[in-house]
Amino acid sequence: MTVTVLGAAAAAWSSAGSASTALVESSQRRLAEAVTNQVATIAPGLTFPPTQDALELLRSAVGPNALVTRGDLRAAEGLDLFTDSLRDAVRTRSRLVSQRAVAEGRPWLLIGTPVMITAVDGTRTASGIEVYVARDLSAVDDEIDGMARTAGLTAALALPFAVLLAWLAASSVLRPVRNLRDTARRLAVGDLEARSRPEGSDELADLTVTINEMAGSVQTSMAAMRRMQADARRFAADVSHELRTPLSTLTAVVEVLAMTADRMEPDARESAQLAITETQRLVTLVEDLMEVSRFDAGTAELRVEDVDVTTAVRQCLRARSWLDEVELTAPAGLFARLDRRRLDVVVANLAGNALRHGAPPVRVTVSATADTVRIEVCDNGPGIPAHVLPHVFDRFYKADTARARTPGSGLGLAIAQENARLHGGDLTVSNLRSGGARFVLTLPRDAGER
Repeated sequence: MTVTVLGAAAAAWSSAGSASTALVESSQRRLAEAVTNQVATIAPGLTFPPTQDALELLRSAVGPNALVTRGDLRAAEGLDLFTDSLRDAVRTRSRLVSQRAVAEGRPWLLIGTPVMITAVDGTRTASGIEVYVARDLSAVDDEIDGMARTAGLTAALALPFAVLLAWLAASSVLRPVRNLRDTARRLAVGDLEARSRPEGSDELADLTVTINEMAGSVQTSMAAMRRMQADARRFAADVSHELRTPLSTLTAVVEVLAMTADRMEPDARESAQLAITETQRLVTLVEDLMEVSRFDAGTAELRVEDVDVTTAVRQCLRARSWLDEVELTAPAGLFARLDRRRLDVVVANLAGNALRHGAPPVRVTVSATADTVRIEVCDNGPGIPAHVLPHVFDRFYKADTARARTPGSGLGLAIAQENARLHGGDLTVSNLRSGGARFVLTLPRDAGER
């Protein structure tokens, strides 16, 4: 549309300019020919050397605003607009010369021509008589202005139709592109049902068909992936649920075994201790799997109550005998509406992870703003490798697949992050400049307002 507008304006300007130039040149040529004819009519009757009366006769023949000179003789009438440059050009070139000038706010055409004497043999010599005439070009300028107005009006009338044609032409090309753009956006936000209808049989239509086929393939793959994920979650939930009953029995047996382990032979005692440890680990794994299954199914719920955060964190550390290993910095009387049990799970996972994988001192710092509670857990270990940081909260992720088995389930940090998000907060990880890992738990002061 812009090109159309500019093209119409350029065409109007060009046509008006060409027409005005042609009109000016035609008017100048016509006026010059008229002056030449008038001089040629009077010149044969002149006597040489001419008298003042002869010059006056010639001046009156060429009309108003004229000047006729020969030597010291001069016959003039009307405006004297003739410049020295015009007179010098007439004398030196011995032919008609014209110039344009503006006087009294009007355009003028200045014409100067010498009167030539033609001999019998056809040779022409200057007679010394010079004729200068000024012709008003206001009418020509008015005519040019009228042509410009006409051209502008014509362009203005034609422009809407040109713009409409340009818009229709552009729309026919850009509509399929916009449709493809909209389809791509819908696919990008997860609407795998999005499709574009092919129009025509050109390359754009082929591209539309290809994108539709790609979207169908992605939709099929995503549906299969969702089914597999749902099956895997259901399997984990079912297995965890089915294991709870035999594990309860096994736990009871292990507790009895633990009470009698001291009276066993050394080899039997070692085997009993290994069985106790592995059973406890299996119980923890099943409990974590059950918790993860509840998050995946969307059935995990908050039980919000008024909690003294500092007291809750201290009791979490005391219950696990970590108060001597952890430096706790927290203000007294810091209350928030949270799920106390889930807060205990998060703090226990973070502090336990720092004690197992970091180095002392492990520091837990509790702070708050008007809207949030912040719990920061730092250790003095080597920190977390850069390539591991993005995967810290992934389930069952191991930075080194060949490392020795740890007592945790591999789900602790994932569960901690899920609990933080369930509150409407977040859990992040980074490395300290001085070394060591830093986990920051941010929770709202009132999780019940979510």
